[in-house]
Amino acid sequence: MGGAIGALLRFVVGQHVAFPFGTLSVNITGSFLMGLGFVCLASRFDDRLTLLLMTGVLGGFTTFSAFSLDAFRLYEAGRGLFALGYVGVSVIGSLAAVMLGVQIMRVVTS
Repeated sequence: MGGAIGALLRFVVGQHVAFPFGTLSVNITGSFLMGLGFVCLASRFDDRLTLLLMTGVLGGFTTFSAFSLDAFRLYEAGRGLFALGYVGVSVIGSLAAVMLGVQIMRVVTS
């Protein structure tokens, strides 16, 4: 159920944000929300709710396979430097978003 909700949300974003920025935005946003959830949900709520929201909704919302395909499509279209930048921004941006989400939630909940 959570995965279907996340996939639907990702589809909606993809319809409104140009290639390849739809995938980039869902992965960074989802990573930020995962960081928030890691601190907030894991320690305060039932494991089933945590699984529904983090594994289901956010797992369905974010997508590594679409990110990989987007990078390949950019490379194949002769935009190798842009593809490399896209990979770097995706990975570093997603990691930074998780860290930011964790830090914000730790401040809010302390």
